[in-house]
Amino acid sequence: MKELAFASFDETVEIATQLSVDPRQADQIVRGTVVLPHGTGKATRVLVIAEGDKAQEARDAGADHVGTEFVAKIQEGWLDFDVAVTTPDQMGKVGPLGRILGPRGLMPTPKAGTVTMDVSRAVSEIKAGKIQFRVDRTGNVHAPIGKVSFEREQLEENLGAFMDSIVRARPSAAKGGYIQSVTVSSTMGPGVSVDENIYRRRGS
Repeated sequence: MKELAFASFDETVEIATQLSVDPRQADQIVRGTVVLPHGTGKATRVLVIAEGDKAQEARDAGADHVGTEFVAKIQEGWLDFDVAVTTPDQMGKVGPLGRILGPRGLMPTPKAGTVTMDVSRAVSEIKAGKIQFRVDRTGNVHAPIGKVSFEREQLEENLGAFMDSIVRARPSAAKGGYIQSVTVSSTMGPGVSVDENIYRRRGS
């Protein structure tokens, strides 16, 4: 994949894995989070909607935007962030933003660890390379796992961490081999197949 990358910019390395699940069934939805050992290579802009001590925790942890005033800004069309974190006591204000943030994959959720009282940890993990994943309607999971400029070993470790999370997220209702195919590619490059049997054995 690194040899086939040809763009003049540092391309993102992406993974796509086909799963033997039916996302139309609630008990077969695959979703989760993983902290990539070497991050994604992209600076992630974190918004924290919190007050008081929790707001200060967020600032100390390196959040890019902090405050409850961002609820109104989002309603006005502001979306200059990549991940939103909030505390449970703010969900009454944040909940109505679901129609705006939900379709964009930006809505905070307890399952993703973005609705939490441990704001400092949430921000630190996101800045360190924590990503979310969710199966799409065709049974595929797509995610960034680094940059072409990463060392081969770094990409291998990020890929391994991601696939381990996919295996752990296997729904009990999933049938068959679960992992049908694994492909990596750079932004502009062709897809390169990875031996899915490696991960099938892990998930068996």
